[in-house]
Amino acid sequence: MPHEFTEPLPATTRTAPPADAREPAPATKISSGHAYRRLLATPGARAFTVGNLIARLPMGMFSVSAVIMIAGSRGSYALAGAVTATGLAATAVVGPWTARLVDRHGQARIAVPATLLAALGSLTLLLCVRYGAPDWTFFAAYAATATTPNTGGMSRARWAHLHRNDPAVLHTANSFEQAADELCFMLGPVVAAFLCSALFPEAGTLVGVFLLVTGVLIFAAQRATEPPATPRSTGSRSPFRHPGFPALLAVFLATGAVFGALEVTTIAFADAHGHRSASGAILALQAAGSCVAGLLYGSARPATDVRRRLLGCLAAMTVLMTGPLLAASATGSLIAVAGTLLLAGAATAPTMVTGMTLVQRITPAGRLNEGMTLAVTALLGGIATGSATGGWLVEHGGATTGYAVPASAAALALLLCATTPRPRPGSAPLA
Repeated sequence: MPHEFTEPLPATTRTAPPADAREPAPATKISSGHAYRRLLATPGARAFTVGNLIARLPMGMFSVSAVIMIAGSRGSYALAGAVTATGLAATAVVGPWTARLVDRHGQARIAVPATLLAALGSLTLLLCVRYGAPDWTFFAAYAATATTPNTGGMSRARWAHLHRNDPAVLHTANSFEQAADELCFMLGPVVAAFLCSALFPEAGTLVGVFLLVTGVLIFAAQRATEPPATPRSTGSRSPFRHPGFPALLAVFLATGAVFGALEVTTIAFADAHGHRSASGAILALQAAGSCVAGLLYGSARPATDVRRRLLGCLAAMTVLMTGPLLAASATGSLIAVAGTLLLAGAATAPTMVTGMTLVQRITPAGRLNEGMTLAVTALLGGIATGSATGGWLVEHGGATTGYAVPASAAALALLLCATTPRPRPGSAPLA
């Protein structure tokens, strides 16, 4: 539903952020409710937010649905895990390329065909599993889903475009988007598991495809809020080549390892105590803590020094991530571990919000989707690394020992952030 909206400034006339990559703090602190009402009062914001949330929910559904389908058909979790890992690797390669095309040609022009191709891949996997195709077809079909556009990144790019001169509102927008991420990744696996078990194994994939395509079509139809495309001739160099950006990606990589290790270790710890079915609910507590913290963080003052704020968030995460390790070692209680995971989640969203704000700050103009997708790709790589490392340590040292990995990964992220030079600002809109 289009709304009347003032024509945005061309990309070439945007004001660059100040040389020290700092943003002014607002004079007064506003309440959380008022901050989000003000955010969603932006013309066209509610329409693209609804579409984006519908499209984002399946992101937490597809991998669970694929595992249930493949394991149920072939009786092999190893095969199911290998297929989903292949999809993750393909996404790491294809995702930044898709985002670059989005920046260059516009969200609607690229996101819709990319989504349809990804949906075709998911449906092809469903048919291959259903009709007993050779195993190699699973890998090929699931790899095609790597063209799925980064819907969260596109939404953040819209907020950055709409509020490029209002750091307070953009801070609230980033917090809102992180809370939405946590909510979708908390609900997605639960919805997928329910559909696949209550209906039939393919139900999760079918519903996920429907939601993804529907949501992207609604989102792409909101042309009034879409950032202007930046043709190659006027675009800047790749964010990866910008000074300080690779170092920031290393921080995201280590942060992703926290999440990957935490998931596999918690599942193993619950299984060791005879309550594997409760592992999903326990992990949901961590996501719930992060979701609430993200919403509250959105009403706080935006950072005057984003890098310093990120250091503080990573320090808090490092401290809180030792909680599950101490609880598991000292008490061996699943309830105690669940409580510490809820507390640990309080540092997750503020860390991610601040990290994404810094990504926006140093990404060159016209490459914002690509910059945020590179950050998400680093996170995914970290999740895969943390999952593998945590799984190895659990197998060789026990479930309790596995909680040392997220604590160590958080400390590594803090160390990387503290020892890297202050990144230079790009020419992206003020973030």
